Amino acid sequence: MGCKLILSEVLICIKIVLFEGSMSPVLFFTVIVLYFAALIIISRITAKKADSSSYFIGNKQSPWYLVAFGMLSDSLSGVTYISVPGAVLNQSLTYLQVVFGYFLGYFIIVYLLLPLYYRLNLISIYSYLQQRFGKNAQKTGAFFFLISRLLGAGGRLMLAIGVMQLFVFEQYHIPFALTAFIFIGLMLLYTYKGGIKTLVYTDAFQSLFLILGVVLSVVAIATQLDFNIVEVYTNMTSSKYSKMIETDWLKGNYWLKDVVSGALFTVAMTGLDQNMMQKNLSLKSLKDAQKNMLWFSVVMLIISTLFVSLGALLYQYADTKSIVLATDAGGKVLTDNVFPTLALGHFGTLTALAFIIGLTAATFSSADSVLATLTTSFCIDFLRFGDGNTFSEKKQKNIRHAVHIGFAIILLLVIVVLKYAIESRSTIKLILTMATYTYGPLIGLFAAGLFTKIKFSDKWIPLICLISPLFCYFLNIYDQQWLGGYDFGNEIILVNGLLTFLFLLLLKNKDNELTL
Repeated sequence: MGCKLILSEVLICIKIVLFEGSMSPVLFFTVIVLYFAALIIISRITAKKADSSSYFIGNKQSPWYLVAFGMLSDSLSGVTYISVPGAVLNQSLTYLQVVFGYFLGYFIIVYLLLPLYYRLNLISIYSYLQQRFGKNAQKTGAFFFLISRLLGAGGRLMLAIGVMQLFVFEQYHIPFALTAFIFIGLMLLYTYKGGIKTLVYTDAFQSLFLILGVVLSVVAIATQLDFNIVEVYTNMTSSKYSKMIETDWLKGNYWLKDVVSGALFTVAMTGLDQNMMQKNLSLKSLKDAQKNMLWFSVVMLIISTLFVSLGALLYQYADTKSIVLATDAGGKVLTDNVFPTLALGHFGTLTALAFIIGLTAATFSSADSVLATLTTSFCIDFLRFGDGNTFSEKKQKNIRHAVHIGFAIILLLVIVVLKYAIESRSTIKLILTMATYTYGPLIGLFAAGLFTKIKFSDKWIPLICLISPLFCYFLNIYDQQWLGGYDFGNEIILVNGLLTFLFLLLLKNKDNELTL
């Protein structure tokens, strides 16, 4: 009898620690150090005898299933991990409209863009623009990619590092800028040498922990509320956060706008993005690349649904437990802080561990690959590696390392600037908004190349690609005044792409050449 009582008390203690305790800063810091140590070990193994081919395209020997699994953490990022569940407070489950658009966009990539890239045997996808239009077009496309990815990766890292700053580094009075410097330095340690060859393996490793973090968080909420799996579903779908479809066409998140813009975001941010396509181009064949993207699209749909469902459960938990959520000076809930606050302070040590590793995995998987692909694009599109230059392998290696470190420094500056620019706004909303301006010209450029046979001169392409997003910016500011209450949402990316396409067509003369 005594033994049973002792065992019962032990089990209760374990449950309290795992599901009801909170995470100490020391344990938090220790987990992060061990996690990065594992990444560095993987990088040392995979980067042995790495050359330019290994760095840029993994010697075209990457296993498709590892690429598909690793792309989950690359695509989702720390913004999805934190900001998507938090945004449920104001948007309910309507983010699923965008997710369904993502799903449709992957089919455009699989059957239109991947065959083109493999047929042309590209390393940088913007080399297509050089072949179709000229060198100015290639540099313009690469420039918009560089800006897009620096801003996007900066926003994602800012959010994740901000969480770590709040729960760990502030306890030791370490300033945010120094925290950001530490994490950028850690990223450099395991990415600068092996490039894509290393990232295929480290991203797969990180995807595993990302998914684990979300699943354990859902389990923790269900445990706290005494829900079984059926009750989790029924309570979520009957809550005030369960709205999935917005039917008011005047609103920025009207369902058709979100579906169309979601498809365009996928085409732009995956299919026209060197960061995402470089991993696909590291596969042995077009068939493997298409198989990779199709499987990835299905799993991505499932995981994204899990994220928004988690958001609904988080707010339901906060309502049930009467938890007062942090607000800004205007009284608005700081939605990006909701998931980390509950995961690290209310769900127990096990979930807190899973959360922080999952957040680290999501954020640094998307950011570390950016350093490699920014370096690739700059070396191929601006420095003209492999385009008749006489750089030796040793010279290329030295330049590649210098460029890689240079982009790490620029990324650090972006993170610090965004930290003070975002304030209390939803990071996912800000990043999608930035993407509408920076990826729109890429959509217009590739559309003009793929769907017309016009022999464009590329003299005016840089100017056109600057005018289109500038026009869209002012349109977005004054839309409700000019358009009778209509509110532009993410579909501004479509307007941006169409304007770029139309401006190119307007410059064509009767001889099928641009008017110079």
